[in-house]
Amino acid sequence: MDKQIKTDAASTWERPEDKKFDEWMTTRVARFESRTYDWDALKFQADYDSKYARAQCRYVGTGGTGISNDENVVPAGNFTFSTMVLPSGCEGPPHLHVDVEEVFFMLKGKIKVTIEEGEDYFETILNERDLISVPPGFYRGLYNIGQEEALMLVMLGNKKPVTPTYPPDHPLASVKRPTK
Repeated sequence: MDKQIKTDAASTWERPEDKKFDEWMTTRVARFESRTYDWDALKFQADYDSKYARAQCRYVGTGGTGISNDENVVPAGNFTFSTMVLPSGCEGPPHLHVDVEEVFFMLKGKIKVTIEEGEDYFETILNERDLISVPPGFYRGLYNIGQEEALMLVMLGNKKPVTPTYPPDHPLASVKRPTK
């Protein structure tokens, strides 16, 4: 492991010299009651088409949505962790993470997941308590096919993943992503 990466990850695990143990541990707790659903994290997609409207609720780090800072999260060391709300009929457009594994774990509802690489195509349905781990370099898409809102956990295997990209022929590939 690169020395800088080791140092960066360890820094989130080490107690700052100016903090008492309980003060430091408090910064490592993320309670649901203090979370907010961020419907704006991917708003540029929903502005293009309302079928892409979904919300992120961050717990560890800021994830891969392009949000650069959220003071209300546990600092990320080696991964990010959030929940995602997908209303009925919602799509998470096909996107690619070049640098990171992405894990989806269904808490509630039912989604169809598609994975593509070139001519290869895979599709599966995730129900409650099902999980899929998508390696880097594959396009993945999400579709809430249920009649109710879906809720899933999302983990990305890097403290600050590279912002994902869309297939070149997808309409969102030409939409300018705002900087946050």
